Amino acid sequence: MSLELLMLIDAISREKNVERDVVLDAVESALAQATKKLYQGEVDIRVAVDRKSGSHETFRRWLVVPDEAGLQNPDAEELLMDAKERIADIEVGEYIEETVESVPIGRIGAMAAKQVILQKIRDAEREMLLNDFMSRGEKIFTGTVKRMDKGDIIVESGRVEGRLRRSELIPKENLRSGDRVRAMIMEVDLSLRGAPIILSRSAPEFMIELFRQEVPEIEQSLLEIKSCARDPGSRAKIAVLSHDKRVDPIGTCVGVRGTRVNAVTNELAGERVDIVLWSEDPAQFVIGALAPANVSSIVVDEEKHAMDVVVDEENLAIAIGRGGQNVRLAADLTGWKINIMDAAESAQKQAKESDTARRLFMEKLDVDEEIADILIAEGFNSLEEVAYVPLQEMLEIDSFDEDTVNELRARAKDALLTMEIAREESVEEVSQDLRDLGGLSPALIAQLAKGGVHTRDDLADLAIDELTDLTGQSEEEAKALIMKAREHWFAGQA
Repeated sequence: MSLELLMLIDAISREKNVERDVVLDAVESALAQATKKLYQGEVDIRVAVDRKSGSHETFRRWLVVPDEAGLQNPDAEELLMDAKERIADIEVGEYIEETVESVPIGRIGAMAAKQVILQKIRDAEREMLLNDFMSRGEKIFTGTVKRMDKGDIIVESGRVEGRLRRSELIPKENLRSGDRVRAMIMEVDLSLRGAPIILSRSAPEFMIELFRQEVPEIEQSLLEIKSCARDPGSRAKIAVLSHDKRVDPIGTCVGVRGTRVNAVTNELAGERVDIVLWSEDPAQFVIGALAPANVSSIVVDEEKHAMDVVVDEENLAIAIGRGGQNVRLAADLTGWKINIMDAAESAQKQAKESDTARRLFMEKLDVDEEIADILIAEGFNSLEEVAYVPLQEMLEIDSFDEDTVNELRARAKDALLTMEIAREESVEEVSQDLRDLGGLSPALIAQLAKGGVHTRDDLADLAIDELTDLTGQSEEEAKALIMKAREHWFAGQA
């Protein structure tokens, strides 16, 4: 029977075009499963088939685990201290094996063995097909809708299947069995049986790859798509950069009479695309990203990674877009938080910030309103700027002489030191339960302490608007933090 087994294995290997060792592994697995049925409990069985003679040996084995871990499965595990009594130099992670009686080949349930072998072969064939497909380096999966699987759409390309989740479809898109479909290959998850290639039609990467296929200049590295933001099926923005001065990036992506951009739009259920010129200057990039709105002025806050963009009344609705779509896409495209406002709102905000800075300078630097206004007019808004900007910049202020500049810098440094000492003392008063609350950074704890919030209950008692005023967080962030602080109030309720 042993030689017959080897002949059978060789025949299956040739017929299925699968390596001989894969078939042998399948046979060993089938024998091991048959042997396990003779034992009580979750035993671990290993079968070794001799590659030359076809004879086989069977071993029951126990995994060596750390003593402190304890035995999770006594039928297949052995503590290290017990294992060392049998094999002195054995280590954790190794196996103790004992030879047990082998199940004769003829006694194995023929159907069970066949199923295991065929499944192993199918898995091997699937892996070979998948490896062959992925080796082509294709980024877009083109295939036919084959079936539905728990809400996912299974797309077949040749003998390889991809999985398109409902959430990765373009909204209102309705695909039926037999439809041709294209989607971006996002990842390969081998734990998913049948269709391990995860696809998406809503990802920004899909639009970028579609443009790459439609615009040869991108493949030739004359153009580059720097970023993409999508509201799938509705509108999108892409930022493009030309690496050749002779190539117009926007016109090249649009194509003659819009052929190139229309090809992308048609693939994406009519999704309109704004093509934006990328710029190293963040302000210029944001201005371009907000098109078709015209921007009157822009103020950049590097520390908060945000910009206040001022537009006139006529452009306000355009800049924001329907449901905030235009400004949201522009923010996603550029990576900057964008605050849209009209001239009146901007003036009001600037006046408020100037008033805050004026009071800060008058109080902490002990100067009059005139000196404070000179500093504000020259662009100074914080004590840190007064204390640490290059000396030459302050000496260039016409109204200040060298002695005045040195005195202002010294006062600013003293004020900062005093404030830091007071901050540390305030933070020391913060209770441990507040410090242990997840999501609180040291800087945020300091802000809370400054506002008189020293315990978890203090934070839980705050209203959302009180917390946003105190920390500058968004309403969503403030709400989440307050609800987290209140969790212990309801912990005992069910």
